[in-house]
Amino acid sequence: MKVGAENRIKVIILAVLLVVAVISVVHMLNVFGSSPAPPAATPKTPALAAAPAPGRPVNRGPAMAVATPSLDPELRLKLLESSEGTKYEGTGRNIFVPALEPIPQPVAPARPGPPPGPPPPPPPPPINLKFFGFASHTGEPKRIFLAQGDTVFIGEEGEIVDRRYKIVRINPNSVEIEDVLNNNRQTIPLTQS
Repeated sequence: MKVGAENRIKVIILAVLLVVAVISVVHMLNVFGSSPAPPAATPKTPALAAAPAPGRPVNRGPAMAVATPSLDPELRLKLLESSEGTKYEGTGRNIFVPALEPIPQPVAPARPGPPPGPPPPPPPPPINLKFFGFASHTGEPKRIFLAQGDTVFIGEEGEIVDRRYKIVRINPNSVEIEDVLNNNRQTIPLTQS
């Protein structure tokens, strides 16, 4: 085979790559073939009780130690001795028998009595008229004087005053008035003023 000028660059690149590959292989053989370095100084006492997994009960028995993960291949006999006395204490359910756990039945709420009826209707508003006198002339029906605030009404039995109140009966010491809008009757006493 004749090496020409056009293939010379390819041959140089191939030679450089071959040298790099040989150096890489030699380096890997030295790293993996040599004896392992002594482990870093680790404490000889085992770590105690690491945090449990969330949601799981932890029953470790008396002073059980837990190994922390490390790359140290040393056999820890004290950890093995402490795990010998561990006893499984489950919930009493046999995990090897397929059975469904009973589903708790919801408790029916207490039945209340009959629903309350509608509220009673509000009482009719009071008649705010004041009876402060009457006039009687012979041969004429009795007339009364009723006041509401500063307004004075004069009426006789059967008449409606203030477009709302009907005078039902006139007595010497009181008057009976009916609120025609609310069908409410009240007896209003004579006031002395």
